[in-house]
Amino acid sequence: MDSSNLSSIRMGTGDLAKYPFLNEAGEYLRESGFGWEELERPDMKDVIDRAAERVEVEVSGNIYDKLDRYEIEILTFLVSLIMVKSIGMESVLRKFTLAEARRAEKFLTEDLKRQNEMQKRSLFAKIFDDLFKLKIEISEDGRLLKVKVPDYLARSSHFHEQEWKLINRLVHNGYVYLDVDETVRLVRNELSVLIYEKIRMMTLPTLPQAIKVKADDLRSKLAPRYEYRVTAVTEYPPCVKHALEVMGRGENLPHSARVMLATYMLAIRKPVDQIVMMYENAPDFNEKITRYQVEHLAGMKGSRTKYSVPSCDKLRNENLCFAIAECNGIINPIQFGRKRK
Repeated sequence: MDSSNLSSIRMGTGDLAKYPFLNEAGEYLRESGFGWEELERPDMKDVIDRAAERVEVEVSGNIYDKLDRYEIEILTFLVSLIMVKSIGMESVLRKFTLAEARRAEKFLTEDLKRQNEMQKRSLFAKIFDDLFKLKIEISEDGRLLKVKVPDYLARSSHFHEQEWKLINRLVHNGYVYLDVDETVRLVRNELSVLIYEKIRMMTLPTLPQAIKVKADDLRSKLAPRYEYRVTAVTEYPPCVKHALEVMGRGENLPHSARVMLATYMLAIRKPVDQIVMMYENAPDFNEKITRYQVEHLAGMKGSRTKYSVPSCDKLRNENLCFAIAECNGIINPIQFGRKRK
């Protein structure tokens, strides 16, 4: 069966509850007679409450994974998009869309690990091919998945970890071989962008009062925690300045850049509390995890080894160097701005 036939297979409500960003979810709601005015009904309170819970859970960095009532969860996703749009905070929007992408990533990984080959191919056609024009194939022995090298490179460029570099992958006859987790991880960024754009492009008519009240309540609750706090960046080397500017825009920073930022701040004796809060604009910010990671780099946790600031050579190799004239002659960011003899 070719991919065009596979993509025409209808998904059940269980699948749509897991992947409510698919066009089929909207078609399902239309076919069931759901309209905007339906949200005014008193029995929609449960859906609205669940949508508010979904937003709050995901903005805090966790995954909302309820699936006990499929039809309700499809509606919950729609209402949660409306709420995030109504809240109107860029940081909330970015955190929510990243968490939704991770939610889909979790279900996709679970499904692909337990499905038979035909079910896998259908899911590939529905999500990877239809949404992202990424063709996934099953390896000859059935144990791995494979994608064409250009498709892999276009997506792995978002990752700075060494294991994603092409030289560290299994490549054969123009294909890169991946396991299920790696294949799904490859499209997380595109999933996040897809949901982000859905919300950005929404136009809201007059909101039902019940949704407006919930959205206003959420905004007042989230604003003190998630309104952007801009860190002064003028006195730092350009690599550190760039990392802070990216964070200031509420964008995701690669892991290696986060390590560079934390080790630099530790080296200039910034307090751990202050360093932790430099990351709070990150879409995936979790204070407990960030604190542990900073304390680990400081030698206060784990191996008790204090990590050094990465060298300029290492930063160049990881595309994290943004050198300016004042960087001439230094081999480590920590030397930036120091008087030379």
